[in-house]
Amino acid sequence: MKKLPFILLNFLIILYVNFISLYLEIFYHVRGTGAVSGMVLFDFSLLFNLLLAVFLLANIWIKTKKTPTKTIYLLHSGSHQLVLFLTSLCASLVLTLCIFPGLYRANQSARDIKTTAILGIISLIHIILAETILFWNGMIRIFVSSTQLGIKRRILSVICAWIPGLNIYYLTKMIHITSLEAEQETEKWELNQARKESRVCETKYPILMVHGVFFRDFRYLNYWGRIAPELIRNGACVYFGNQQSAASVEECGRELAERIQQVCKETGCEKINIIAHSKGGLDSRSAITHFGAAPYVASLTTINTPHRGCLFADYLLSRIPEKTRNTVARTYNSTLKKLGDHDPDFLCAVTDLTASACEAFNRKTPDMPDILYESVMSYCKKAKSGKFPLNMSYPLVKHFDGINDGLVSVDSARWGSHFTLIEPAGRRGVSHGDMIDLYRENISGFDVREFYCQIAENLKRRSL
Repeated sequence: MKKLPFILLNFLIILYVNFISLYLEIFYHVRGTGAVSGMVLFDFSLLFNLLLAVFLLANIWIKTKKTPTKTIYLLHSGSHQLVLFLTSLCASLVLTLCIFPGLYRANQSARDIKTTAILGIISLIHIILAETILFWNGMIRIFVSSTQLGIKRRILSVICAWIPGLNIYYLTKMIHITSLEAEQETEKWELNQARKESRVCETKYPILMVHGVFFRDFRYLNYWGRIAPELIRNGACVYFGNQQSAASVEECGRELAERIQQVCKETGCEKINIIAHSKGGLDSRSAITHFGAAPYVASLTTINTPHRGCLFADYLLSRIPEKTRNTVARTYNSTLKKLGDHDPDFLCAVTDLTASACEAFNRKTPDMPDILYESVMSYCKKAKSGKFPLNMSYPLVKHFDGINDGLVSVDSARWGSHFTLIEPAGRRGVSHGDMIDLYRENISGFDVREFYCQIAENLKRRSL
Protein backbone atom coordinates (compact mmCIF):
# COMPACT_ATOMS: atom_id res chain seq x y z
CA MET A 1 0.00 0.00 0.00
CA LYS A 2 1.57 3.26 -1.10
CA LYS A 3 1.71 6.41 0.97
CA LEU A 4 -1.08 8.40 -0.76
CA PRO A 5 -3.70 5.58 -0.78
CA PHE A 6 -2.88 4.85 2.85
CA ILE A 7 -3.47 8.48 3.85
CA LEU A 8 -6.69 8.63 1.84
CA LEU A 9 -8.00 5.37 3.27
CA ASN A 10 -7.39 6.42 6.85
CA PHE A 11 -8.64 9.94 6.39
CA LEU A 12 -11.79 8.87 4.54
CA ILE A 13 -12.66 6.46 7.33
CA ILE A 14 -12.08 9.18 9.91
CA LEU A 15 -14.34 11.55 7.95
CA TYR A 16 -16.91 8.77 7.55
CA VAL A 17 -17.05 8.34 11.31
CA ASN A 18 -17.73 12.05 11.68
CA PHE A 19 -20.55 12.00 9.12
CA ILE A 20 -22.26 8.94 10.60
CA SER A 21 -24.59 11.10 12.64
CA LEU A 22 -25.46 13.26 9.67
CA TYR A 23 -26.18 10.18 7.56
CA LEU A 24 -28.48 8.66 10.18
CA GLU A 25 -30.18 11.98 10.79
CA ILE A 26 -30.97 12.39 7.08
CA PHE A 27 -32.18 8.78 6.83
CA TYR A 28 -34.31 9.29 9.89
CA HIS A 29 -36.04 12.39 8.47
CA VAL A 30 -36.42 11.11 4.89
CA ARG A 31 -38.02 7.86 6.05
CA GLY A 32 -40.09 9.85 8.49
CA THR A 33 -40.04 7.01 10.94
CA GLY A 34 -39.93 9.33 13.88
CA ALA A 35 -37.32 7.08 15.48
CA VAL A 36 -34.12 5.33 14.58
CA SER A 37 -35.24 1.87 13.56
CA GLY A 38 -33.40 -1.29 14.52
CA MET A 39 -32.81 -2.08 10.84
CA VAL A 40 -31.12 1.29 10.30
CA LEU A 41 -28.88 0.75 13.29
CA PHE A 42 -28.12 -2.80 12.16
CA ASP A 43 -27.18 -1.65 8.64
CA PHE A 44 -25.10 1.15 10.04
CA SER A 45 -23.39 -1.13 12.60
CA LEU A 46 -22.51 -3.71 9.95
CA LEU A 47 -21.10 -1.07 7.62
CA PHE A 48 -19.07 0.56 10.38
CA ASN A 49 -17.66 -2.74 11.67
CA LEU A 50 -16.50 -3.66 8.16
CA LEU A 51 -14.81 -0.30 7.75
CA LEU A 52 -13.28 -0.52 11.21
CA ALA A 53 -11.82 -3.95 10.33
CA VAL A 54 -10.29 -2.52 7.13
CA PHE A 55 -9.04 0.48 9.11
CA LEU A 56 -7.43 -1.76 11.74
CA LEU A 57 -5.72 -3.97 9.14
CA ALA A 58 -4.48 -0.91 7.24
CA ASN A 59 -2.90 0.42 10.40
CA ILE A 60 -1.21 -2.85 11.29
CA TRP A 61 0.34 -3.44 7.87
CA ILE A 62 1.35 0.11 7.03
CA LYS A 63 3.50 0.71 3.96
CA THR A 64 4.08 4.43 3.93
CA LYS A 65 7.09 4.17 1.67
CA LYS A 66 9.97 1.83 0.96
CA THR A 67 12.36 1.72 3.93
CA PRO A 68 15.71 -0.09 4.12
CA THR A 69 15.37 -1.62 7.59
CA LYS A 70 12.60 -2.67 9.96
CA THR A 71 13.70 -0.10 12.55
CA ILE A 72 13.46 2.76 10.04
CA TYR A 73 10.11 1.38 8.87
CA LEU A 74 8.74 1.45 12.42
CA LEU A 75 10.09 4.96 13.00
CA HIS A 76 8.65 6.34 9.79
CA SER A 77 5.28 4.59 10.00
CA GLY A 78 4.91 5.40 13.70
CA SER A 79 5.57 9.12 13.27
CA HIS A 80 3.27 9.10 10.23
CA GLN A 81 0.49 7.51 12.31
CA LEU A 82 0.82 10.19 14.96
CA VAL A 83 0.65 12.97 12.36
CA LEU A 84 -2.52 11.39 11.00
CA PHE A 85 -3.87 11.10 14.54
CA LEU A 86 -3.39 14.82 15.20
CA THR A 87 -4.85 15.95 11.88
CA SER A 88 -7.83 13.62 12.04
CA LEU A 89 -8.47 14.54 15.66
CA CYS A 90 -8.62 18.21 14.71
CA ALA A 91 -10.93 17.35 11.78
CA SER A 92 -13.14 15.30 14.10
CA LEU A 93 -13.51 18.14 16.58
CA VAL A 94 -14.25 20.72 13.88
CA LEU A 95 -16.83 18.56 12.12
CA THR A 96 -18.52 17.57 15.36
CA LEU A 97 -18.78 21.20 16.44
CA CYS A 98 -20.20 22.11 13.03
CA ILE A 99 -22.76 19.29 12.70
CA PHE A 100 -24.35 18.74 16.09
CA PRO A 101 -25.30 22.29 17.13
CA GLY A 102 -27.24 22.62 13.87
CA LEU A 103 -28.95 19.26 14.33
CA TYR A 104 -29.86 20.15 17.88
CA ARG A 105 -31.44 23.43 16.80
CA ALA A 106 -33.32 21.71 13.95
CA ASN A 107 -34.86 19.13 16.26
CA GLN A 108 -37.11 20.79 18.80
CA SER A 109 -39.22 17.86 19.99
CA ALA A 110 -38.10 15.85 22.97
CA ARG A 111 -38.02 12.69 20.84
CA ASP A 112 -35.81 14.35 18.18
CA ILE A 113 -33.47 15.81 20.75
CA LYS A 114 -33.08 12.38 22.35
CA THR A 115 -32.39 10.84 18.94
CA THR A 116 -29.74 13.46 18.17
CA ALA A 117 -28.11 12.81 21.55
CA ILE A 118 -28.02 9.05 20.89
CA LEU A 119 -26.49 9.59 17.47
CA GLY A 120 -23.93 11.97 18.96
CA ILE A 121 -22.89 9.42 21.56
CA ILE A 122 -22.58 6.68 18.91
CA SER A 123 -20.50 8.98 16.72
CA LEU A 124 -18.26 9.93 19.65
CA ILE A 125 -17.64 6.26 20.50
CA HIS A 126 -16.64 5.56 16.90
CA ILE A 127 -14.33 8.57 16.80
CA ILE A 128 -12.65 7.46 20.02
CA LEU A 129 -12.17 3.92 18.69
CA ALA A 130 -10.62 5.09 15.43
CA GLU A 131 -8.38 7.70 17.06
CA THR A 132 -7.27 5.21 19.73
CA ILE A 133 -6.14 2.79 17.02
CA LEU A 134 -4.17 5.55 15.31
CA PHE A 135 -2.58 6.87 18.49
CA TRP A 136 -1.46 3.63 20.11
CA ASN A 137 -0.29 2.13 16.85
CA GLY A 138 1.95 5.15 16.32
CA MET A 139 3.17 5.37 19.92
CA ILE A 140 4.07 1.69 20.19
CA ARG A 141 6.02 1.84 16.94
CA ILE A 142 8.17 4.82 17.93
CA PHE A 143 8.63 3.59 21.51
CA VAL A 144 10.09 0.24 20.42
CA SER A 145 12.25 1.60 17.57
CA SER A 146 13.58 5.04 18.54
CA THR A 147 16.94 5.59 20.20
CA GLN A 148 16.65 9.38 20.15
CA LEU A 149 13.62 9.54 22.43
CA GLY A 150 15.65 8.04 25.27
CA ILE A 151 14.33 7.11 28.72
CA LYS A 152 13.81 10.72 29.80
CA ARG A 153 11.55 11.67 26.89
CA ARG A 154 9.57 8.46 27.22
CA ILE A 155 8.87 9.21 30.89
CA LEU A 156 8.00 12.83 30.09
CA SER A 157 5.57 11.72 27.39
CA VAL A 158 3.68 9.63 29.95
CA ILE A 159 3.56 12.55 32.40
CA CYS A 160 2.55 15.12 29.77
CA ALA A 161 -0.18 12.84 28.43
CA TRP A 162 -2.34 13.85 31.42
CA ILE A 163 -1.94 17.61 30.96
CA PRO A 164 -4.27 19.17 28.35
CA GLY A 165 -2.46 21.30 25.80
CA LEU A 166 0.96 20.16 26.95
CA ASN A 167 0.20 16.64 25.71
CA ILE A 168 -0.37 17.93 22.16
CA TYR A 169 2.80 20.04 22.29
CA TYR A 170 4.93 17.14 23.52
CA LEU A 171 3.43 14.78 20.96
CA THR A 172 4.43 17.15 18.14
CA LYS A 173 7.94 17.25 19.61
CA MET A 174 8.12 13.44 19.63
CA ILE A 175 6.90 13.34 16.03
CA HIS A 176 9.64 15.78 15.02
CA ILE A 177 12.36 13.78 16.81
CA THR A 178 11.35 10.41 15.35
CA SER A 179 10.74 11.76 11.83
CA LEU A 180 14.22 13.33 11.84
CA GLU A 181 15.71 10.11 13.24
CA ALA A 182 14.10 8.07 10.44
CA GLU A 183 15.51 10.51 7.88
CA GLN A 184 19.01 10.45 9.39
CA GLU A 185 19.11 6.66 9.68
CA THR A 186 17.94 6.32 6.07
CA GLU A 187 20.73 8.64 4.92
CA LYS A 188 23.24 6.66 6.97
CA TRP A 189 22.05 3.40 5.43
CA GLU A 190 22.19 4.85 1.92
CA LEU A 191 25.74 6.11 2.53
CA ASN A 192 26.86 2.69 3.71
CA GLN A 193 25.23 1.03 0.70
CA ALA A 194 26.95 3.45 -1.69
CA ARG A 195 30.40 2.66 -0.28
CA LYS A 196 29.75 -1.00 0.52
CA GLU A 197 32.10 -2.30 -2.16
CA SER A 198 34.95 0.04 -1.21
CA ARG A 199 34.99 -1.14 2.45
CA VAL A 200 36.43 2.18 3.62
CA CYS A 201 37.18 0.93 7.15
CA GLU A 202 39.02 -2.24 6.12
CA THR A 203 42.38 -1.44 7.64
CA LYS A 204 45.46 -3.58 7.12
CA TYR A 205 45.55 -4.42 10.83
CA PRO A 206 42.60 -5.15 13.17
CA ILE A 207 41.25 -2.35 15.36
CA LEU A 208 41.36 -2.81 19.13
CA MET A 209 38.90 -0.52 20.92
CA VAL A 210 39.94 0.22 24.50
CA HIS A 211 37.39 1.51 27.01
CA GLY A 212 37.91 4.07 29.76
CA VAL A 213 37.58 3.93 33.52
CA PHE A 214 34.50 2.59 35.37
CA PHE A 215 33.17 0.69 32.35
CA ARG A 216 33.52 -2.79 30.94
CA ASP A 217 33.12 -4.33 27.50
CA PHE A 218 29.86 -6.10 28.20
CA ARG A 219 28.17 -7.86 25.29
CA TYR A 220 24.71 -6.33 25.76
CA LEU A 221 25.78 -3.03 27.32
CA ASN A 222 28.20 -1.80 24.70
CA TYR A 223 30.58 0.96 25.81
CA TRP A 224 30.97 2.12 22.20
CA GLY A 225 27.28 2.47 21.36
CA ARG A 226 26.62 2.31 17.61
CA ILE A 227 30.26 2.96 16.66
CA ALA A 228 31.64 -0.59 16.51
CA PRO A 229 28.75 -1.97 14.39
CA GLU A 230 29.19 0.96 12.00
CA LEU A 231 32.91 0.21 11.62
CA ILE A 232 32.19 -3.46 11.02
CA ARG A 233 29.53 -2.65 8.41
CA ASN A 234 32.19 -0.70 6.51
CA GLY A 235 34.78 -3.47 6.55
CA ALA A 236 36.65 -3.07 9.85
CA CYS A 237 37.81 -6.00 11.93
CA VAL A 238 37.05 -4.91 15.51
CA TYR A 239 38.14 -6.29 18.86
CA PHE A 240 37.79 -4.92 22.40
CA GLY A 241 40.32 -4.36 25.17
CA ASN A 242 38.42 -6.22 27.91
CA GLN A 243 40.63 -4.80 30.66
CA GLN A 244 39.21 -4.21 34.14
CA SER A 245 36.91 -1.25 34.68
CA ALA A 246 38.88 0.22 37.58
CA ALA A 247 42.49 -0.64 38.24
CA SER A 248 45.79 1.19 38.06
CA VAL A 249 47.15 2.26 34.68
CA GLU A 250 49.99 -0.23 35.08
CA GLU A 251 47.67 -3.15 35.89
CA CYS A 252 45.37 -2.34 32.97
CA GLY A 253 48.44 -1.88 30.75
CA ARG A 254 49.62 -5.37 31.61
CA GLU A 255 46.19 -6.82 30.80
CA LEU A 256 46.05 -4.93 27.50
CA ALA A 257 49.50 -6.16 26.47
CA GLU A 258 48.28 -9.74 26.88
CA ARG A 259 45.08 -8.91 24.98
CA ILE A 260 47.03 -7.33 22.10
CA GLN A 261 49.18 -10.42 21.64
CA GLN A 262 46.06 -12.61 21.88
CA VAL A 263 44.34 -10.67 19.07
CA CYS A 264 47.46 -10.87 16.88
CA LYS A 265 47.59 -14.61 17.43
CA GLU A 266 43.88 -15.09 16.67
CA THR A 267 43.95 -13.02 13.48
CA GLY A 268 47.40 -13.96 12.26
CA CYS A 269 48.23 -10.26 11.90
CA GLU A 270 51.58 -8.83 12.89
CA LYS A 271 50.11 -5.73 14.51
CA ILE A 272 46.92 -3.98 15.57
CA ASN A 273 45.59 -0.40 15.56
CA ILE A 274 44.39 0.89 18.92
CA ILE A 275 41.55 3.38 19.37
CA ALA A 276 41.34 4.21 23.08
CA HIS A 277 38.99 6.46 25.00
CA SER A 278 39.69 8.36 28.23
CA LYS A 279 41.88 6.40 30.69
CA GLY A 280 42.11 3.68 28.03
CA GLY A 281 44.63 5.88 26.24
CA LEU A 282 46.93 5.83 29.29
CA ASP A 283 46.40 2.08 29.69
CA SER A 284 47.40 1.60 26.05
CA ARG A 285 50.54 3.71 26.36
CA SER A 286 51.50 1.66 29.41
CA ALA A 287 50.98 -1.58 27.50
CA ILE A 288 53.12 -0.33 24.61
CA THR A 289 56.04 1.13 26.59
CA HIS A 290 56.14 -0.94 29.79
CA PHE A 291 54.80 -4.39 28.90
CA GLY A 292 56.32 -5.22 25.54
CA ALA A 293 53.33 -4.54 23.27
CA ALA A 294 55.22 -2.06 21.03
CA PRO A 295 56.18 -4.61 18.32
CA TYR A 296 52.49 -5.53 17.96
CA VAL A 297 51.05 -2.00 17.66
CA ALA A 298 50.91 0.00 14.43
CA SER A 299 49.04 3.05 15.75
CA LEU A 300 47.43 4.52 18.85
CA THR A 301 44.59 7.02 18.51
CA THR A 302 43.49 8.40 21.86
CA ILE A 303 40.02 9.92 22.27
CA ASN A 304 39.53 12.52 25.05
CA THR A 305 42.36 11.01 27.10
CA PRO A 306 43.76 12.96 30.10
CA HIS A 307 47.43 12.59 29.13
CA ARG A 308 48.35 15.39 31.54
CA GLY A 309 45.81 14.39 34.15
CA CYS A 310 43.05 16.37 35.83
CA LEU A 311 43.79 19.05 38.41
CA PHE A 312 40.25 18.77 39.71
CA ALA A 313 40.96 15.11 40.60
CA ASP A 314 43.92 16.25 42.74
CA TYR A 315 41.61 18.76 44.44
CA LEU A 316 38.83 16.23 45.15
CA LEU A 317 41.18 13.59 46.53
CA SER A 318 42.77 16.15 48.84
CA ARG A 319 39.40 17.38 50.16
CA ILE A 320 37.40 14.17 50.58
CA PRO A 321 38.00 12.59 54.00
CA GLU A 322 39.98 9.36 53.97
CA LYS A 323 37.15 7.45 55.64
CA THR A 324 34.72 8.52 52.91
CA ARG A 325 37.19 7.63 50.15
CA ASN A 326 37.72 4.16 51.57
CA THR A 327 33.99 3.55 52.00
CA VAL A 328 33.29 4.52 48.38
CA ALA A 329 36.22 2.41 47.18
CA ARG A 330 35.10 -0.69 49.11
CA THR A 331 31.55 -0.39 47.79
CA TYR A 332 32.70 0.04 44.21
CA ASN A 333 35.27 -2.74 44.36
CA SER A 334 32.74 -5.14 45.84
CA THR A 335 30.19 -4.35 43.15
CA LEU A 336 32.65 -4.65 40.27
CA LYS A 337 33.93 -8.00 41.50
CA LYS A 338 30.39 -9.31 41.10
CA LEU A 339 30.30 -7.89 37.57
CA GLY A 340 33.53 -9.53 36.44
CA ASP A 341 36.55 -7.50 37.58
CA HIS A 342 38.96 -9.91 39.24
CA ASP A 343 40.92 -7.30 41.22
CA PRO A 344 39.31 -3.81 41.00
CA ASP A 345 41.04 -0.90 42.74
CA PHE A 346 38.90 2.23 42.67
CA LEU A 347 41.40 4.50 44.46
CA CYS A 348 44.32 3.49 42.25
CA ALA A 349 42.28 4.14 39.11
CA VAL A 350 41.24 7.60 40.28
CA THR A 351 44.66 8.53 41.62
CA ASP A 352 46.31 7.64 38.30
CA LEU A 353 44.15 10.30 36.63
CA THR A 354 45.46 13.17 38.76
CA ALA A 355 47.74 15.77 37.19
CA SER A 356 50.59 14.85 39.53
CA ALA A 357 50.35 11.12 38.73
CA CYS A 358 50.18 11.75 34.96
CA GLU A 359 53.20 14.02 35.11
CA ALA A 360 55.22 11.19 36.66
CA PHE A 361 53.72 8.68 34.21
CA ASN A 362 54.70 10.79 31.18
CA ARG A 363 58.31 11.07 32.36
CA LYS A 364 58.73 7.31 32.45
CA THR A 365 56.51 6.48 29.43
CA PRO A 366 58.04 7.84 26.23
CA ASP A 367 56.39 7.23 22.87
CA MET A 368 57.91 4.28 21.07
CA PRO A 369 59.41 4.58 17.58
CA ASP A 370 57.61 3.23 14.49
CA ILE A 371 54.18 3.69 16.11
CA LEU A 372 51.77 6.41 14.94
CA TYR A 373 50.48 8.40 17.93
CA GLU A 374 47.46 10.65 17.34
CA SER A 375 44.88 12.26 19.60
CA VAL A 376 41.33 13.60 19.41
CA MET A 377 39.46 15.91 21.76
CA SER A 378 36.04 17.52 22.00
CA TYR A 379 34.58 20.06 24.41
CA CYS A 380 31.32 21.41 25.75
CA LYS A 381 30.31 25.06 25.63
CA LYS A 382 28.21 24.95 28.79
CA ALA A 383 27.38 22.60 31.65
CA LYS A 384 24.07 21.33 30.30
CA SER A 385 25.78 20.19 27.09
CA GLY A 386 26.62 17.00 28.97
CA LYS A 387 24.22 14.63 30.68
CA PHE A 388 24.47 13.71 34.36
CA PRO A 389 27.02 13.57 35.95
CA LEU A 390 29.09 15.45 33.34
CA ASN A 391 26.84 18.50 33.68
CA MET A 392 27.76 18.58 37.39
CA SER A 393 31.51 18.15 36.93
CA TYR A 394 31.86 20.57 34.00
CA PRO A 395 32.07 23.82 36.10
CA LEU A 396 34.58 22.26 38.49
CA VAL A 397 36.81 21.02 35.66
CA LYS A 398 36.53 24.39 33.94
CA HIS A 399 37.64 26.16 37.11
CA PHE A 400 40.76 24.01 37.53
CA ASP A 401 41.62 22.81 34.02
CA GLY A 402 39.90 25.15 31.57
CA ILE A 403 37.77 24.31 28.54
CA ASN A 404 36.68 20.67 28.80
CA ASP A 405 34.27 17.90 27.83
CA GLY A 406 32.83 17.47 31.31
CA LEU A 407 35.83 15.50 32.63
CA VAL A 408 38.98 16.15 30.59
CA SER A 409 40.45 19.48 29.51
CA VAL A 410 41.50 20.19 25.92
CA ASP A 411 45.08 20.93 26.98
CA SER A 412 45.35 17.59 28.79
CA ALA A 413 44.20 15.56 25.76
CA ARG A 414 46.75 16.89 23.23
CA TRP A 415 49.24 14.12 22.34
CA GLY A 416 51.18 12.61 19.47
CA SER A 417 52.10 13.76 15.98
CA HIS A 418 48.60 14.94 15.09
CA PHE A 419 45.85 16.43 17.26
CA THR A 420 42.22 16.83 16.16
CA LEU A 421 39.98 19.23 18.07
CA ILE A 422 36.30 18.79 17.39
CA GLU A 423 34.64 22.19 17.31
CA PRO A 424 31.07 21.80 18.56
CA ALA A 425 28.30 23.09 16.33
CA GLY A 426 25.80 25.54 17.80
CA ARG A 427 25.56 25.96 21.55
CA ARG A 428 25.61 22.32 22.59
CA GLY A 429 29.12 20.94 22.27
CA VAL A 430 30.34 17.33 22.33
CA SER A 431 30.84 15.77 25.76
CA HIS A 432 33.09 13.02 27.09
CA GLY A 433 30.22 10.53 26.79
CA ASP A 434 29.17 11.74 23.35
CA MET A 435 32.56 10.75 21.96
CA ILE A 436 31.78 7.06 22.53
CA ASP A 437 28.09 7.34 21.60
CA LEU A 438 27.25 6.54 25.21
CA TYR A 439 23.77 8.05 24.94
CA ARG A 440 23.11 6.93 21.32
CA GLU A 441 22.19 10.52 20.54
CA ASN A 442 22.36 12.11 17.09
CA ILE A 443 24.13 15.45 17.59
CA SER A 444 23.50 18.27 15.15
CA GLY A 445 26.70 19.01 13.21
CA PHE A 446 28.62 15.97 14.51
CA ASP A 447 28.10 12.38 13.41
CA VAL A 448 30.10 10.31 15.89
CA ARG A 449 29.74 7.09 13.89
CA GLU A 450 31.01 8.73 10.72
CA PHE A 451 33.87 10.33 12.65
CA TYR A 452 35.21 6.91 13.67
CA CYS A 453 34.78 5.68 10.11
CA GLN A 454 37.00 8.57 9.04
CA ILE A 455 39.63 7.55 11.62
CA ALA A 456 39.64 4.02 10.20
CA GLU A 457 39.65 5.32 6.62
CA ASN A 458 42.71 7.47 7.38
CA LEU A 459 44.49 4.46 8.85
CA LYS A 460 43.66 2.50 5.73
CA ARG A 461 45.13 5.23 3.49
CA ARG A 462 48.37 4.95 5.46
CA SER A 463 48.41 1.16 4.96
CA LEU A 464 47.99 0.56 8.68
